[in-house]
Parts: sequence; C-alpha cells; structure tokens
Amino acid sequence: MSFPLFIARRINGQTDDRKKVSRPAIRIATAGVAIGLAVMIVTVAVVLGFKHTIRDKVVGFGSHIQVINVRSIGSPIGLPVEMNDSLMQQLKTIPGVRHVERYAMTQGILKTDEDFLGVMFKGIGPEYDTSFLKDCVVEGQLPAFHDTNPLEGEANSAEHPYELVISKTMAQKLKLKAGDLIYAYFIGEHVTRLAFRVSAIYQTNMKRFDDLFCIADLFVTARRNGWKGKLCSGAELLVDDFDKLQQTDHNIIESFLRKGRIDSQGNTLTSVTIQQLYPTVFQWLDLLDINVWIILALMVALAGFTMISGLLIIILERTQMIGVLKALGARNATIRRTFLWFSVFIIGRGLLWGNIIGIGIVLLQKATGIVSLDPQTYYVSEAPMELNLLLVVLLNIATLLISVFVLVGPSYLISRIHPARSMRYE
Repeated sequence: MSFPLFIARRINGQTDDRKKVSRPAIRIATAGVAIGLAVMIVTVAVVLGFKHTIRDKVVGFGSHIQVINVRSIGSPIGLPVEMNDSLMQQLKTIPGVRHVERYAMTQGILKTDEDFLGVMFKGIGPEYDTSFLKDCVVEGQLPAFHDTNPLEGEANSAEHPYELVISKTMAQKLKLKAGDLIYAYFIGEHVTRLAFRVSAIYQTNMKRFDDLFCIADLFVTARRNGWKGKLCSGAELLVDDFDKLQQTDHNIIESFLRKGRIDSQGNTLTSVTIQQLYPTVFQWLDLLDINVWIILALMVALAGFTMISGLLIIILERTQMIGVLKALGARNATIRRTFLWFSVFIIGRGLLWGNIIGIGIVLLQKATGIVSLDPQTYYVSEAPMELNLLLVVLLNIATLLISVFVLVGPSYLISRIHPARSMRYE
C-alpha cells in the first residue's frame, strides 16, 4: 500500500473530535455529490424513457420504413402499388429488415344519429404486427384482420358488419363504446355506406393519431379506393435496430430501389423513413438531448464546487499535520496525493448514496407511476423512465474523474504551508 493511500485511510477512519470543523464540510460535499448524481440518473432515465415511448408510438402507426409509389409522396391516400408475394419476399431478404406488412389508406366519414366525424381509415392484413395496438387498447379486443372478405359472400349490413378499431377521442366525440354499430360513408364516384362494429377502442395520447386514424380490414379500404387484387398503398417495414435505420434504408435503396425497381403494374417504388414522415417529432426529441447536457453540466459543477470547498476546509484543519509531514521529509506531491485519496473516499460515499437515491426514484416511478403528466401536453399519462445500467456506470465514472480533476488545483495550497509556521497554527 502506498504511503499517501495509507495516511488517507487513517484520516478517513478517524472518529474522534479532531474533525469537528471538517465533519460538516465533508457531509455537505458528500451530499453535493449524491444529489448531483441522483439528479443526473433521474434526468437521463426520464429523457431515455420519454424519447423511446414517443418514438414507439410514432413507429406503431407508421412503422420504421414505408415502401410506396414514388408519386404518392405528400398525398394522404396516395397511388397504389401491387405488393404481391414475390415483392414482399424480396423486401424481407434485405439486411436489417425484420418484418414486412401491407397497408391501404382511404378517407371516410363516421356517422351516428347525433354527429359525424371525418377520419382516415387504415386497412391492415393478417400479417400486420398488432403488438403496439394491443398495448394501446383501453376497451374491447382487437379483431383478426383480413385481406379478403371473411363474410363468405354475405353482403355487408347491420347484421353482418365489418370490424373497426377507433380511438378513445373518436369514441368520446361520437358517444360510442366497444360493441356499438356505426356506419361509415365513403365518397367516390358514388357514395358508399358500410356498417362497422366497434370491436376495440385505443388510446395513444398522440393527438395527430387519436384524432385521425381508424383501423379496418385491408380489403375494405383497398376496395373503397377501387383497388383490386394485391393493390395497396404500400408496405411498412420494421427494422432490427432503430439506431441503424438509415443504414437499413440505404440497403433498401442500393439493393432494391436504385435498380429501377417497379411493381407488376409499372409503378416506380421509393422508400420513406419514419423520421422523414414526421420530422418535427424527431427534431423535437433530439432537442431533449441539449437539456440533458445542460443538466449534467450543472450537476457536475455542483459536485465539483462542494468538493473544492470541502477540500479547502480539510486542508486548513490539517495544517499542523501537513507541517509535521513536511518536517519529516514528505514532499508536497506526496501530501497532495494523500488529500486527493481522502477526497476519493468522500466522493465514493456520495456516489453510493447518489446511486441509491437516483435508482430508487427510477424504480419507484416504474413500479407505481407516482409522477403523473398531462397527456394532452406530454403525450403520456405518467413520467416514463428507462434505467440504462451502462449509462449509470458511465455517469459514476465521469463524476468521479471530473470531481478529482477539479481538486488538483486547490490541492496546490499545500505547497504554501510552511512547516515552522504550521506548528503555531490553531
């Protein structure tokens, strides 16, 4: 064991009254480090949870990447493409693509005896990944979705309605509940009326989705647009890793679209990422990173300042000890390392309590949801928190290293203490 570490451990282990002055300073320094680390852990957990929750909601309705008709860009319904089995299989083989599913969009009006509401119908088929929708259902149960008519020749009517999933916002406006019958009107060359049964009601708290989207069978929305066979609005692709979204999109372009890929109808295809579809949402989420860095800088500064003040008080209280060590031949660098080791012990205690407090708050919120939010403003009903152990470890290491680094300068005060004068210091 080195001499500075040995002396630092002896000083840290003292429990007598010789630390009457420094004890409050040590406690304040420890509390400063603990509070700073706890705030950093909670901040990172909230931002990660918030970003991933909002991102998952956007992806839940728009997938990661959409392959569509190039002339459909900017159109709410768009022009059709023929997504036959061969084309779907080719999309599945692209590196980074996890799942491929068809969809078809159309516009219509939901009408009750008292009110009506213009909505967007999104038709999905049996291969569609409904895990996100299931998590958002607040009433009723998701039906099985079809790409062909499951009524076996029966005409659509109040006795044989199609299944429909609407949002809670729509249900409140139209005064509907799960199991109710509702009629939808579609305007084309002729006005078409279809009967639907509300099989489920979902809620995402994302106004742009809850105000607009209904979910129906793929064949229903495709037929309303006059599309037959395998014609639909396009294909939605889910990727293996969202962090590699751009790379996967590049793979689609290089191996599939840049070769002038067209469907059997001669339509040119293109790909659009979810970040391109909803740029304002993702730009807003990226701005949260700036807030995180500001908070991290402030908390590290808090820990550093409290440690500097604590170290200065400890040095002044130990002036006589420093003088004795110098009189015995100890060099300034050796004594500085002694007090830096002592500071490491203080920082270590602060980090321990900071981890207990910060991680405890995160786990408490995840278990109870005690901190609630206004879903109309924040898109979530409770503060989402995501605990990333790797980031917690990195925060601990960074706080320790930065706190010790800022103490190097104040430790040079030791070189100005004269052995002879320190003997008379009270």
